[in-house]
Amino acid sequence: MKVVNPATEQVIADLKEDNAASLKKKLSLLKLGQKKWNAVPLKKRVAILQKFSALLKENIEECSRVLTSEVGKPLQQSRNEINGAGNRIKWLTENAEKFLSEEVMSEDANMKEVIRYEPLGVVCNISAWNYPYLVGTNVFVPALLAGNSVLYKPSEFSTLTGLEIEKFLKKAGVPDDAFQIAIGAREVGATLLDLNFDGYFFTGSYATGKFIYEKVAPKMVPCGLELGGKDPLYVAADAKDIKHIAAGTADGAFYNNGQSCCSVERIYVHEKVYNKYVEEFVKEVKSYKSGDPTDDGVYIGALTREAQLRVVDAQVKDAVKKGAKVLTGGKKLSGKGHFYEPTVLVNVNHKMKVMRDESFGPVIGIQKVKSDEEALELMNDTEYGLTAAVYSSSQSRAAKILAQTNSGTGYWNCCDRVSAALPWSGRKHSGFGSTLSHVGLRAFTQPKGMHLRKS
Repeated sequence: MKVVNPATEQVIADLKEDNAASLKKKLSLLKLGQKKWNAVPLKKRVAILQKFSALLKENIEECSRVLTSEVGKPLQQSRNEINGAGNRIKWLTENAEKFLSEEVMSEDANMKEVIRYEPLGVVCNISAWNYPYLVGTNVFVPALLAGNSVLYKPSEFSTLTGLEIEKFLKKAGVPDDAFQIAIGAREVGATLLDLNFDGYFFTGSYATGKFIYEKVAPKMVPCGLELGGKDPLYVAADAKDIKHIAAGTADGAFYNNGQSCCSVERIYVHEKVYNKYVEEFVKEVKSYKSGDPTDDGVYIGALTREAQLRVVDAQVKDAVKKGAKVLTGGKKLSGKGHFYEPTVLVNVNHKMKVMRDESFGPVIGIQKVKSDEEALELMNDTEYGLTAAVYSSSQSRAAKILAQTNSGTGYWNCCDRVSAALPWSGRKHSGFGSTLSHVGLRAFTQPKGMHLRKS
């Protein structure tokens, strides 16, 4: 399997892929090791995962260079991702004992009722390339904390980072028979679905998530799906400091080249503030520096997958054909690398793909609306349900709108952020199940009710 640098289109590694025989061998090893790992006291498992986080911090420059070389994000954004993973690990490890220890639900002179949180067993984690440290941390860290062993398959577009993760987990003290990595592309992922794991957790596209869910459903084991989004954002008529809002929401749309499940993917702006907002938004986007992701000051790096260039370009052309206007960007950059200009479209509507289909790239449509009611109707006009954001000077106004959006996360005066303290979950085509928070810690357990009679 060849690993290609998306910024240079050069092959930077050639890796040996797993096959059915090697995957079965790894699964057998993990099955044997899971009970031993679960027997390790929770406090020691916590200490091991905290050491893993410390090792990532100590080696952040090495890890960042590897990440940037294979996914194309600017070097500073790679550092930000690794630091963000450290913050998530901190919350998960500091709260593991609280939420994974048994709970006494009731107790009297004769009877004690207890919930025990037992591990699922061997967990299969099929992960994503856009934020491999973050989306990986969402799954393998709480899974290991809960006493599961894990077979982790990084995306073929971030396998070198997956190998870095494995290296530092093992160095921190996670044994070989508690964590294994699967190397390969689609065929390897399909083979994993045929094996008997005790739970499947996938991060990626709706189409692949649907395929995985249908494939593993007969096994009757947990299947968590963290899928894509077409995340809406609304700027209400009473929004203040439009320049600041435009800068923050542009970052929400274009950070990591828009390659995030919770990136702002479509924007609705009340007609009272529309002109000012668009002016400031375009000004901010035009200030972004594109180019070699290892250069200082670069904000827009290369798209990770060459195929996504065609998806983004097709959406732009479809919108223009149907009446949209390009205010900046609109085409692939010439020369080597998977570079696309950060693109802003206006005069858009829901007949255009850019307002309905996931873009996962540096393009955004901004649509003018006349009322909160119109904005809400458009925000809900989607098959996805990951996040929704409202910018308003009134919390009650924003809360009223967000209460009516069918999404797993709501934002007031912010966007494109994830907190380890809050559950991360999707609705409709954005998936189901939750990671992070206490819900995410317990997602990798199976509760057992214990009725304990004293006499």
